[in-house]
Amino acid sequence: MALLVTMGTVAVSAVNARAAAPSADPGPPGDDFYTPPSPLPAGKPGDVIRARPAKAGPPTARGLADAWQVMYLSTNALDKPVAVTGIILVPKNVDRAKAPIVGFGPGTSGPAFRCAPSKFIDQGAFYEQSALNEMLTKGYAVAVTDYEGYHKDPKTTYVVKSMGYNVIDSVRAAQRLTETGLSKDAKVAFRGYSQGGAATVWAGQQQPQYAPELSLVGIASGGVPSDLAAVGAALEGEKPFGFLLFSLLGMDNAYPELKLDSYLNDTGRTMFADFKNNACTLELLLGYQGKTVADYASPSPYTNEAWLNRVAENTPGSDPIKVPLFHYHSTSDEIVAFQQDKELNDAYCKLGVQVTWKTWDKLSHITMINRAAPDVMAFLADRFAGKPATSNCSG
Repeated sequence: MALLVTMGTVAVSAVNARAAAPSADPGPPGDDFYTPPSPLPAGKPGDVIRARPAKAGPPTARGLADAWQVMYLSTNALDKPVAVTGIILVPKNVDRAKAPIVGFGPGTSGPAFRCAPSKFIDQGAFYEQSALNEMLTKGYAVAVTDYEGYHKDPKTTYVVKSMGYNVIDSVRAAQRLTETGLSKDAKVAFRGYSQGGAATVWAGQQQPQYAPELSLVGIASGGVPSDLAAVGAALEGEKPFGFLLFSLLGMDNAYPELKLDSYLNDTGRTMFADFKNNACTLELLLGYQGKTVADYASPSPYTNEAWLNRVAENTPGSDPIKVPLFHYHSTSDEIVAFQQDKELNDAYCKLGVQVTWKTWDKLSHITMINRAAPDVMAFLADRFAGKPATSNCSG
C-alpha cells in the first residue's frame, strides 16, 4: 500500500512538474513576452508561439488551476496572420484528457497595455475572476484571449469581428500546448459578456468555416454590442462615453485606411495619445463623462461612408450560429443599448438559430455580469452533458 501511495505521489508530482514548464518557447522575460516576433513564425491559426507559467488569479484561483500565459497565431480583421496573447487555465485534480474547454471572451478591459486580461488575471485583479472560478470549480478548462494588440505599443482592435477568431484560436492554443493535457476532441463552449458577448457570437458565426474541427456544443453571450453605430449614438453626452472613444480607436487600429487622426482636433489628438496608453475600464467609466465626439473630432468619423461601411461589416447577425445560443441582456443597460441586441436576437431567430433569449429589468450593465451567472453556468452544464437545448424564438 505504501508503495502504491508513493507511486501515486510521484505520478502527480510528474504531472505538476510538466505543468510548470511549457514545451513552447517561454519567450523574453517580463512585458517583452507580449511583443510579437517579427516576422511572425510560420504556422496555422491557434499554433502556440510562446508560453510561460502564470498565476490563475488570487489565491483561491491558484488553488483551483494551473495557468500559462500564451502567445498564439490568429487572424486579424483583414484576414492576415497576427500574434495574440491570452491565458490558459486548467483545473487541478481532473482528468485533463476529458475536461471540456470554455473559450472565454473578456468584457471591456481598456486600450492600454496594462489592461490586458492575462496581465490582470496573473496579478489577481481581473474583474470577471468569479466567472473563471465558477468554471474551474466545475472542472472546465478556460482559454481566455486578450484579443489583438496588447503589447508595449498597444494597438487594440476593440469590438471588431476578428475578436471571434481570437476566441476560437485561444481554444486551439489550449489544445495544442502540450502541458495542458487537453484533448483535441474536447467538448467546447464559448462564453462572454459585453465585448466578450460580441466576440463569442462572432466566434459562433465563424466557427463552421474557420474551425470545423472544434467540438462546439454551445455559446453563452450577453450584453452584446452588435450595431456599433446604435451603441455609440446612445453614449453621446452620457457618463460611459469613454466606451465610444475606445470603439473609434479600435476601428482605426483594425482598419488603417480609416485615418482617425484626420478627424481629430488638437484636444482629440492629445486625448487619444494619453487614452491609448493609460485608460482601462475604470477610466472609460469615469474619465470622459458627458463628452461627445464633437469635443474631439470634426466631423464625426461616423458621418463618413468608409467608416459606416466598416461598421456594417462588423455587425453580426448575417450568418447563423450552428449550436445552441443563450443570449441575454438587461432592458435598462446604460452602456450597451438594449434594442440593438434585441434586433440581433431577432435576426438569429430568423436564421434558424436555436436561441434561448432572456432579459432582466432594472439592472445595470455591470450588475448583469453576476446576475446572469447562474443561468449561464446551467446552460454550459447542460451543453457539456449533452442535454437537448430549447429555443424561445417566436414565429
